[in-house]
Formats: sequence, C-alpha cells, structure tokens
Amino acid sequence: MKILVLGTGLQGKAALHDLARSPAVSQVIAADANIAALEAFLATLPGGKVTPSQVDARDLRQVAGLMAGLQAVVMLLPSTFGATLAPLAVENGLHWVDASYTLPEYRSLDQAAAARGLAILPEFGLDPGLDLVLAAQAISELDEVEEFYSYGAGIPEPGADDNPLRYKISWTFDGVVRSYARPARLLQDGRVVELQPPQVFTTLHTVMIEGLGSLEAFPNGDAVRYVEQLGLPGVRQAGRYTLRWPGHSAFWHKLAALGFLAETPLATQGTTISPRRFLHDLLEPQLHYQPHERDIALVRVEVRGRKDGRPRRVVYQVLDRRDLATGLLAMQRTVGYTASIGAQMILRGDIPKRGLLSPLFDVPPGVFLGELQRRGITVHREEHVWVTGQLAQ
Repeated sequence: MKILVLGTGLQGKAALHDLARSPAVSQVIAADANIAALEAFLATLPGGKVTPSQVDARDLRQVAGLMAGLQAVVMLLPSTFGATLAPLAVENGLHWVDASYTLPEYRSLDQAAAARGLAILPEFGLDPGLDLVLAAQAISELDEVEEFYSYGAGIPEPGADDNPLRYKISWTFDGVVRSYARPARLLQDGRVVELQPPQVFTTLHTVMIEGLGSLEAFPNGDAVRYVEQLGLPGVRQAGRYTLRWPGHSAFWHKLAALGFLAETPLATQGTTISPRRFLHDLLEPQLHYQPHERDIALVRVEVRGRKDGRPRRVVYQVLDRRDLATGLLAMQRTVGYTASIGAQMILRGDIPKRGLLSPLFDVPPGVFLGELQRRGITVHREEHVWVTGQLAQ
C-alpha cells in the first residue's frame, strides 16, 4: 500500500504513526506546508516508510506530483481543502479518505470515482466517523428504532482540567469555536427543532459515564440528516451532543450572548478583527496539554426501540485516553487511526463499494471495530430495558 497523508498536524501525526507500523503499507508521503516540526516525530517511526514533503496544498500541480504512483489519500487538512483536492485525487486515480463532513463536491464526484474503481470516504474520524459506525451497528440490533442519541467528547482527564474552561485542545481550536457557532438540529416529538447559539448552551442534560461521573451534554450538529439517511421514519427523538465537564456550557453561553462567536470583523484601534478570531487567538495559547497530561476521547451512541416486541436500549461506547508512551492524545488516536484504518480497509477490499461512501452503510462494523481493538481502542456494549422518557443514563 502506498499512501499520501495531507496534513501532519495533531491528527495527521497519528495517521502516520499507524501507517508506518502497518506491515501492509510500504510507502507513505507526509505532506504539509510546515514539515520542520515533523522531523522529531518521524524519528520515532520505523525507518524507510515515511518521506516528508513540504507542499502548498493550494498548488494543485505540486500536490498532483506527490500523488504519482500512490494508491490512496488520507486528508487531514482543514475541510475547505477537500473541494479542490478530492477531484484531483480522483483525476489521478487515488482513493480518498478524510475526517470531515461530506462536501457537495464529493457528491458530484460519485459517478466519476465509481467508474474509475475509486472510493471516496468522508466523515471517517471520531465524530463524525466512529460514531456513525457504532450507530449503524446499534440500529441493526433492533427491530424498531424510536430514539437515537449520539455523544462526542474531547476533554482533559480529571486533574488536567485546571483552567476556567475545564478544557484543553486536542483538535484544531478554530474548528471547535466554529462548531460552537453553528446551529444544531434535533428531533423532538417528531418535530425538527433548530437551535442557535447561545440557546444551544442552555439546552442541557446530564450523562453519567462510568469512571468519570456526570458530564453535561449540549446539542451540536445535525441529527436530523443522519436519521433521514438511515431511513428511520419511526424515530421521534434524536440528537447529536457534545459532552463537557460541568460549567463549560454556562461559560460559552455568556460569550455567545455577548457576540464573541460572531465572524463579522469589527474596527478597533486602527485595525479590524472578528470577535471569534480575537477569542481564538486569546484562548488558544492557554489551552495546551503538558507532556504528562492526558486527554479523554469519548463517543457514545444510544439507540432505543424494540426487539422482539420488547422495549430495549442499546448503547455502544468508546472511551480512550492519551498514550503517554507515544505522546499521542486520545483524540489523535481515535481520529488519525480511524482515517488510516479506512484507507487500509479500502485497499484490502474490506470496503468493496466504490464511489461516494458513508460510514453508516459501507464500512463493515465488525472488521473496523476489530481493527480499533488491535490498536488498544476498546468498544463497550450495553443492553438494557428501555424506560420511556429517560434521556440521560
């Protein structure tokens, strides 16, 4: 297997770590605009497989040159690059895997990719990605589905949550702030409900996680889209939620209400800057993990309905912590490893479909979850009698 990794930041390093240790992978090109910070990391990887390459991802001719002779792209740059680079991958005969949401450009590539025997697999990181595979598995275990809930978290473990936000960065902080500024769509009693910031930060419930205790859940993302894709007309309640330590939402509610998530630039002191950018640049340097601190990456999917006529609740959960031996954060592992596994499954034929794919339908859960298990990322399953009206457990 010969694979190009575009983007060697937090998640890209984990993908490189995984690919370099795979016996099936013979060549990896690690491409980024800034590879100076990559040299020390590459020294920790098995020799001979990974070649760094400095590249401007806006220069399509330069990127196309890197694609020559390779088989797949793992894209872990900001999602905006996908609109131009995914068509380039198809044009040059490479499969495409990324951890970001499906772009309209990917849909337009469906037929061309399928005709060339190529797969385009977006939404294949932690959330979205791992959560969607778990959702597909849980749904397949019930005869009827009436409620669907998905939770995702990237938080410091107790003791490392030592700032007023009780939060540190394990994903691009710009992406986090942008996600806080977007609306959320839920199903409540069969009706589509759209919530805007700051309202999302006051629409809370509590989730009890064994070993952690109480976490607060606020809506983030579009649950309705996935319910529609899954073809579940009987679902009356559905939501996708972010989990944080208690108090996080109250802080962000105040900031959102005061306009700190706005993107329109303001003129001040002879310059212009958006409130969101100011907030990002002020907070980002203060929110990094120290080498001895661990993060927690968590995905939890709850599906409620009926099996053999009886009310049942099926729960799948992944909870991972930083590996201090390698230094890889749990978020790096669960995103970067997932993307790496996706590319390898496509090239091995474990994912046979071609064209535009979805983790909901096209990734075999058993194979994928087995690959996670081999990397020390465990999946926990529970099944309970479902008591109607109970949201959090």
